[in-house]
Amino acid sequence: MKFTTAFKAIATAGAMALMMSTAASAVTLQMHNGGDPGTLDPHKASGDWENRVIGDYIEGLLTENAKAEAIPGQAESWDISEDGTVYTFHLRDGIQWSDGTPVTAGDFVFAFQRLFNPATAADYAYLQFPIKNSEKINSGEITDLNELGVKAIDDKTVEITLEASTPFFLDALTHYTAYPVPKHLVEKLGDNWTKVENIVGNGPYLIKEWLPGSYVRSEKNPGYYDAANVQIDEVFYHVLEDQAAALNRYRAGEFDILTDFPADQYQWLQDNMPGQAHVVPFLGVYYYVMNQEEGQVLSDARIREALSTTVVREVIGPDILGTGELPAYGWVPPGTNNYVENAYQPEWASVPYEDRVAHAKELMTEAGYGPDKPLTLQLRYNTNDNHQRIAVAIAAMWEPLGVKVELFNAETAVHYDALRAGDFQVGRAGWLLDYNDPSNTLDLLKTGISQDGTMNWGNNYGRYSNAEYDKLMVQASTELDLKARGELLAQAEKIAMDEFAAIPIYWYVSKDVVSPKISGFEENAKNIFRTRWLSKSE
Repeated sequence: MKFTTAFKAIATAGAMALMMSTAASAVTLQMHNGGDPGTLDPHKASGDWENRVIGDYIEGLLTENAKAEAIPGQAESWDISEDGTVYTFHLRDGIQWSDGTPVTAGDFVFAFQRLFNPATAADYAYLQFPIKNSEKINSGEITDLNELGVKAIDDKTVEITLEASTPFFLDALTHYTAYPVPKHLVEKLGDNWTKVENIVGNGPYLIKEWLPGSYVRSEKNPGYYDAANVQIDEVFYHVLEDQAAALNRYRAGEFDILTDFPADQYQWLQDNMPGQAHVVPFLGVYYYVMNQEEGQVLSDARIREALSTTVVREVIGPDILGTGELPAYGWVPPGTNNYVENAYQPEWASVPYEDRVAHAKELMTEAGYGPDKPLTLQLRYNTNDNHQRIAVAIAAMWEPLGVKVELFNAETAVHYDALRAGDFQVGRAGWLLDYNDPSNTLDLLKTGISQDGTMNWGNNYGRYSNAEYDKLMVQASTELDLKARGELLAQAEKIAMDEFAAIPIYWYVSKDVVSPKISGFEENAKNIFRTRWLSKSE
C-alpha cells in the first residue's frame, strides 16, 4: 500500500503526538528502522528491517543475547545425539502466546512444515535445509509434510533430525525462519493472522499498531517469561529511507537509535557527537547482481567479466563512503567460521587498472559492443544516499568501456520484488550472514528449485547456475570433516567468482548511531541488537 506525502506527514505527526502522550508513563524507544516492513510473518520476511520487528515479538527455540550469540529461548535446554544429527529441545514451563494459548511443541512442528510447504513460497526456507527431508518437501519431491524431520515427542519436547551433522545448526535456529507461529490462529485465519487486530506473539514485545509507510509500534509483553528484566516498555520502529532526514531527526532528539546514516556524515558525527556513531566490521557482502537468464545481455560471461574487473573497489570504502569498508573480491566474508584461512583473491585483482580496462574493452568488442555500438544497462538500487553514491561512481567506472548506465531507484520493497521477479539487468543487493558459516552466502548462488514446472530462484537474483558448483555444495552438506568441508566450499566459491556470478563490491561495516541515553547496546558481527537487552535513561 502506498501513501501520499501529505498522508505520511499526518501519520508522522500523529505518531509524534502519541510519543509525547506516552512518554510520561512509559519508557519508549524511538528506533529508525529504515525500510517499510513488507510483512510481519517470519516465513515471508526478507530483510533486517523486518527482522528487527519480528525478532522482538516472536522467539524461537533459541534466541540471541546482547552480543547476538545463540542462547536458550523458548527451549530452556537441549540434547544432541553422539553423531550430531538429532537435537531434542525441552520447552520452558508456562510459555504461551499473548492470547493465553500455550506454546507447544506442535506449534514448532506446524511452523517448520509451513516453512517448507511449497505453497508458503518462503524465500528463505533453504536456510533450514539441514533438517531431514526439508529440501525434498520444499521442492515438491515429497508431498507428505509429516516426513519432515521435526517431531513433537510431547507438548514440551521437540525433536529435530538433520540430514547430517551441521556445525552451525544451533546458530541457524536463531533466524526468524525457525520461529514458531501460532497454529491455532494460522489454521483459522491463514495469512490474515499477522493483521494487527489478530496478531499474537510469544516474545518480549507485542505488536500494537502498524501504519504502513510510517511506523510499527510494540509494547512490552507482560506474559513473557523474562518480562521482569525487560526495561523498555514501548518501541516505535520508524519507516524512513532518507538517511539525511533520519540523522536530522536524531539530532532533534526524535530518534534514539539510527540503523544507518549517510557515510559522508561519519566524520561530522565523530567530531560533534563523539562515541555515538558505531562503525563495526560485520559478516556481510555488498554486491551487484547481473541478470543471467537466457536471452539477457549479461548471460554473456565476457560482459560480466568486463564489468566486474573494472570496478575500483579500493576507493569505495575510504573515498566514496568514507567509513572504511574493505574491498571484496570473493563471496565469503573474512572471519567466517568453518572455512579456509585465505579468502578468495582473483589473479586479475593484482593487474594494473589500465591493463584491466584495456582487456575489458577487448572483451566488450568480442561480445559485439564498442564506441559504435554502446551497451546501455539499467542499474537498479533501493533508495538510499549511500547506494546512489556507489551507483554513480561505478557508472563512471564503466564509461571507458562504452557502457551507458541508466540509474533507477525504488523503495526497498519494490526494489527487491523486481530482483526476485528478474525484472532488472544490474541490481544492487546485500547479504548479512544469518549464521556464521560460509554456506550461508554460498547458498545464494545455487541453481533454483523447480516447483510446478517453474523455477524458484529464491535469493539467487541473477539466476546463476553451474552444475559443478551445485555438486560441490551438495558434497559439502554431508561432509563431517570441517576442514574437508571448508575446502569443498572454497572450490565452489572459486568456480562462481571465476565465472563472475555476481560483482562483490565491499565487505560490510554496520553503521549505527546510538543515543547516550541508551544502555545495553553491544557491537557485534551480526549487527543484531534486540530491544529486550536495552534500557533508556532521561
